[in-house]
Amino acid sequence: MATSVSPPIPSLKSRLRKGDCLYGLFFDSFSPTIAQISGHAGYDFIVIDMEHGFGGISEALSCLNALAASQTPAILRLPECSAMWAKKALDLGPQGLMFPMIHTPELAKEAVSYCRYPQAGIRGVAHPITRASKYGLDPTYLDWCEEELLIMCQVESEEAVHKIQEITAVDGLDCIMLGPTDLSANMGYIRDPGNENAVKMVQTVENAVLGMKPKGDKRVYLAGFAMPHDEHSELKKRGYHMVCGAVDIVLYRDAAVKDVLKFKTTV
Repeated sequence: MATSVSPPIPSLKSRLRKGDCLYGLFFDSFSPTIAQISGHAGYDFIVIDMEHGFGGISEALSCLNALAASQTPAILRLPECSAMWAKKALDLGPQGLMFPMIHTPELAKEAVSYCRYPQAGIRGVAHPITRASKYGLDPTYLDWCEEELLIMCQVESEEAVHKIQEITAVDGLDCIMLGPTDLSANMGYIRDPGNENAVKMVQTVENAVLGMKPKGDKRVYLAGFAMPHDEHSELKKRGYHMVCGAVDIVLYRDAAVKDVLKFKTTV
């Protein structure tokens, strides 16, 4: 059957394999308009945050459609590591999936299994009718999701840091995403994410991931979120492959406050 399906945009994994350092935005407002503006602004990827953002599957779909206008890759951050959330999120057709609170290699293995069809995993089979496969019009989808889907696991606890070698060794895991705020809170420094003990934990993860030897053309990439004490330029210098520098809500908040102050302080 002939189709007019447009070719896919380059995958995030293909750009990472080339050595690109990708810059992204966490997206929590779930506004399709702001999503589209963010895409046109030139971010390499957008993380649609279903863990802390305002929306679920239906709202994420609207944002994915908005981002498609600028051909901006989207990563869906799940509320939890579960088969149900992964199944529904993957059928929407993101370029990547981010699993929060992965404390052990066992959880990392479960996360990977949720992203793989049988017999390699337990993902439910509905690709002939889902947005992920352009509703069955993309005959390459099964191969694409096996090779190009970016599977990300968040390291956000002391337990995870202590088990980072085992977590990164999990077959099928593509990227470790450091969660500096949750990690510091887990250590008792919720008001001090730049505490030297928390910074040492971050360095342990960085050394473990960046020090891994690639297996053929496959490797585990490192992603992180910039902080006031650790700006995005510093993460890039240290070798991070993916860097997030802001949240859409914070960008608007800061711009709004600045705008009001500009008027209020005018003589």
